Amino acid sequence: MDLTALLPSFGGLVWTAIAFVLALSIIVFVHEFGHYIVGRWSGIKADVFSIGFGPVLFGRTDRRGTYWQIAALPFGGYVKFKGDADPASVTRAPETAPGGTNEKLLRQEMRSTMHGAPLWARAATVAAGPVFNFILSILVFAAVILYQGTPREPATIRALVPLPAEVQGLEAGDEILSVGGRDVSTLGGIYEVAAQLDTDGATTPYTVRRNGAETEVEGPFPFPPVVSTVQPQSAAWDAGLKPGDVIVSADGTPISSFRDLQKIVTVSKGAELDLGIWRAGETFTAALAPRSVDMPVTGGGFETRWLLGLTGSLAFEPVTVTPSPFTAIGQGAEQTLFIVRSSLSGLWHMVTGAISSCNLRGPLGIAETSGAAASQGPSTFIWFIAVLSTAVGLLNLFPIPVLDGGHLVFYAYEAVARRPPSDRALRILMAGGMALMLALMIFALTNDLFCP
Repeated sequence: MDLTALLPSFGGLVWTAIAFVLALSIIVFVHEFGHYIVGRWSGIKADVFSIGFGPVLFGRTDRRGTYWQIAALPFGGYVKFKGDADPASVTRAPETAPGGTNEKLLRQEMRSTMHGAPLWARAATVAAGPVFNFILSILVFAAVILYQGTPREPATIRALVPLPAEVQGLEAGDEILSVGGRDVSTLGGIYEVAAQLDTDGATTPYTVRRNGAETEVEGPFPFPPVVSTVQPQSAAWDAGLKPGDVIVSADGTPISSFRDLQKIVTVSKGAELDLGIWRAGETFTAALAPRSVDMPVTGGGFETRWLLGLTGSLAFEPVTVTPSPFTAIGQGAEQTLFIVRSSLSGLWHMVTGAISSCNLRGPLGIAETSGAAASQGPSTFIWFIAVLSTAVGLLNLFPIPVLDGGHLVFYAYEAVARRPPSDRALRILMAGGMALMLALMIFALTNDLFCP
C-alpha cells in the first residue's frame, strides 16, 4: 500500500504540521496552566512548567522558582510539582536524599508538595486542567459568536449571494416578511419554509419591507445549492470544492435547491455522481462519490447518511447584530455541552457496534483537520481549536490511570478509605492505564491510515 497517497504534498504537509502544533500547543498550555495556577492558589509549588517533551529549547526560572520551558517535541506538556519524582505526579520523590543529611522535609515544605497537600487541594489542582479546557472552549465559541453576530429580526438582506442565473427582485436592505406566501420572522423560519416549498419554479415569491413599504417581488429559491462550508476529509474536500461554488446539476439532472442535491445524494447510496459546478461565472464537472457518515440526531443517537461533506447557504447574507456578552457565553456553553454529549454518545455507539469505529480518529486525522481548518480562515481555525479543546478536556476526565480522571478516582478512593492506594497498586494501575492509552492510540492511528 502506498502510504504517500494518504498524505498531503510537501507544502500541504508543512502547513498541516504548523497548524496542528499551533492548535495543540494552545490547548496544552491552557490545560497545564489550569493545573499550575490552581495548584499555586492551593499552596502547591510547581518546579517545572513544560510545553513539549524531550530536549529543552528555551527556558527561564520565574521569581517563584518555577522553571518555564519549551521542549523539542511539541506533542503535549506537563507541570512537575514539588515532591514529584515524575511529571505524572503519581510517584513521589524520596523524602530523604541518599548520601546526604537524611533530614526529612519540614512540615511546611511537605504542605507545598503535591503529595503533602490536603486532599481537596490535590483534587482541585488535577480537575483544573480539563475545566480550563472547557472554559477555553466556551470563551472561544462566545468570541466567535460576538465577532460574527446573530441574525437581525426580521431577517434583513446584507448582500445577495452570486448565482449562475441572477434573479432580480431582492435587494440589500430588504426585510423579508414572507417566502412563498408563508409568513416568516426569523432566519430559522426561512429555513423551515424552504424545506416545504416546491422547487420546480425558477423563482420564489417574497414579501419584503423596502424603504418602509411592503413590496411583492420575485427572487431566487431561498436555499439554493450554494456551498457554504466544505468539511475536511470529505468527498467535496478531496474534489477541491470551495465555499461559493454552486451545484447546478447532478448526473445531468438540473438542481435548483440544496434539498434537491440532498435527495440525489441520498438515493445514490455512495455511487459516484458527476456534478456540474458553477464558480465565478465558469462551469465545470467534478466526479464525487458520497461517503457514509454517522451523524448525531436530535434527541440522541446516530443515523448513517450519505454525504458529500458540504453545507448549504441561503441566497443572501443576513444583516447581523452583536449579542450581549452573557448571551454569547451562554451560546458558547451550549455548544461545548453539545460537543460533550455528542462525543460521549458517539463513543458509546462505537463500543456497542451501532456505528463504525472509523469515527475515532488519531493524530494524523486531527493534524489533517487542523491544516484544513486553518486553510479556511482564522475563524474556522479558532472554532476548531475550541472543538479540540473540548475533546481534550473530556478525554482527560475519563477514569483511566495516567489521565486526570484516573487521578480523581484515586482521590475519591482516598476520601472514602481514608488512605491513598498503595504504591504497588498505583504502579500496576498506572501500567495498565498506559497500556490502554497506547492501544487506543495505535487503534486510532490505524483508522487514520486505513479508514476512508
